[in-house]
Amino acid sequence: MNVKQILRIIGLILAIEVVLMSPGLVISFFSSESLAVAGFLKAMGIMTVTAALLVLITRNAKKGRFYAREGLVTTGLTWIILSLFGALPFYFSGAIPHYVDAVFETASGFTTTGSSILTNVEAMPYGLLFWRSFTHWTGGMGVLVFLMAIVSLGGKNEGFTLHILRAESPGPAVGKMVPRMKDTAKILYLIYIGLTVANFICLLIAGMPVFDAACTALGTAGTGGFGVKNDSLAGYNPAIQNVTTVFMFLFSVNFSVYYLILMKKIKEAFLDEEFRWFWFLVFLSIAVISCNVRFMYNTLEETIRHVAFSVGTVMSTSGFATTDFDQWPSFSKAIMLFLMVGGACAGSTGGGMKQVRFLLLFKSLRRNLHKSLHPSEVNSIQVNKRPIDEGIIDNTNAYLIAYVIIIIVSVLIISLDGFSFETNFSAIIATFNNIGPGFDAVGPTCNFAAYSDLSKIVMILCMLAGRLEIYPILVLFSGSTWKKAR
Repeated sequence: MNVKQILRIIGLILAIEVVLMSPGLVISFFSSESLAVAGFLKAMGIMTVTAALLVLITRNAKKGRFYAREGLVTTGLTWIILSLFGALPFYFSGAIPHYVDAVFETASGFTTTGSSILTNVEAMPYGLLFWRSFTHWTGGMGVLVFLMAIVSLGGKNEGFTLHILRAESPGPAVGKMVPRMKDTAKILYLIYIGLTVANFICLLIAGMPVFDAACTALGTAGTGGFGVKNDSLAGYNPAIQNVTTVFMFLFSVNFSVYYLILMKKIKEAFLDEEFRWFWFLVFLSIAVISCNVRFMYNTLEETIRHVAFSVGTVMSTSGFATTDFDQWPSFSKAIMLFLMVGGACAGSTGGGMKQVRFLLLFKSLRRNLHKSLHPSEVNSIQVNKRPIDEGIIDNTNAYLIAYVIIIIVSVLIISLDGFSFETNFSAIIATFNNIGPGFDAVGPTCNFAAYSDLSKIVMILCMLAGRLEIYPILVLFSGSTWKKAR
């Protein structure tokens, strides 16, 4: 285990997190929020000292080797430490006086979940509200991807950047858009920044105040869903809601599609199987739910607007709300629950199991059924007319098993708090899939404040495991990870 290299990366990440807190500090200073300023300064001081010590004691770390195990451990530890330190401004300022609650809010931000323990969002200082939304944007693409885009982490032959990208990026397989991983990371972030700026400008044109537009654009880009109003986006005009709907869907698409479009490979981009399957589900869900809930709204336009927004917030795993879909008929709620599990596309900022995994599982099932009738035939599973490595199929099947086991265990543990099964099950589905709101007591108009510390810790781990595709968190708790290789 290359401990020095791992600690060095964590030190660099902490230094980056200090810089990322600076806008929140500046906003608090100019807004005369003395408690928030003190909270930021104290947190940033502790983090700066910690980062400096880690970088100092690991200054010779480049000479070591770095493999897949180190990549998984680095990713898992980094995201936990980001959440633990990122919670300090909330805690030191007194805005969230209970540390577990502060970590819950911060982990929900970095993992782009959007589940909250706050009962009065509008009472929060502006600087902390901005930091809360900025955690979404930071975690959306991945802070380690950002690090790779701006910092040279090692020698040409060490190859650990791909291990880190694989561990942090969403989806069953991660490849390179261009030969150099650093260039891939830069391309991803340029696309990400471009879409975020476009979202911000469109919100301003639609009539949203500057601060609200900035926070909403950051939350939409990261598909996180922290709002700056108690009613999320319900109080804004229809134009703002529609702009957010469009961008929630745009950020749910695999960024490789945008890269192909930029490279003028438009036909190849639009023939992508996951891309087509995603949009088929989007329009089908909107049509079916609109028919089911039409009686609840005054006009057809209002019906489609709220349904499209709610489908977008669930499939993109954003967590914003314009209406309480917990009040919809059971049929529509069931569709929403299935959409929560599926989530967005691989390679996007959205959460969930990812649509490509459903394609792989469906094709694997179809192949096995065919094989039972024709045992001698050998067929490969193909996506976009390309054969998929059997290792990826095995990985997808293992992911599904781990996914189910974690949900069962987590639901059992939080059930000790005595809430209804609908509340507990949807709370785990919402946090594990990085959705935000669930149903019943954790629905779009409610929050997670009433759960015990134990349940909140379980849900924090669920949020982290869901964002990191399970394995980096499981690896941290595996005894074999820490054994010396023979």
